Amino acid sequence: MKKPALGYGQHLTLDGYDADPTRLSDLDTIYEFLDRCPELIHMTKIMPPYVFKYHAPAPADWGVSGFVLIAESHISIHTYPERGYLSIDIFSCKDFDSQQAIDFARETFGIGRHEHQLLDRGLEFPREVKVVERFLRQERRQLRG
Repeated sequence: MKKPALGYGQHLTLDGYDADPTRLSDLDTIYEFLDRCPELIHMTKIMPPYVFKYHAPAPADWGVSGFVLIAESHISIHTYPERGYLSIDIFSCKDFDSQQAIDFARETFGIGRHEHQLLDRGLEFPREVKVVERFLRQERRQLRG
């Protein structure tokens, strides 16, 4: 569902449970997700994805993390294969179809169940010059006392 952001941009947080541990531990699968997701949600990838394995002191906490910078902001993922869990963040100053991103993640990682939030970020971000001018004038008056 494409919901227009009220502020600076949208931030999708997705927590996936009962996901396929083999897919969560595969660097190529995670790279491919990060490589394809920007185009799927009509974003502009500005670098190749960066994906790496993390070996935690507690064996069940190891996982794979990755991110890709997009002109509109970023997409990141952190997986915990031993726990069948992953978290994904997509932040963009441009509206996007969050349901399409969720469906793509569910399919890619075999997510059994999930929860997500779609946040409007930067609600006071000034989008127009006149708004910025008013804001600055008001701030200056407050500083003068």
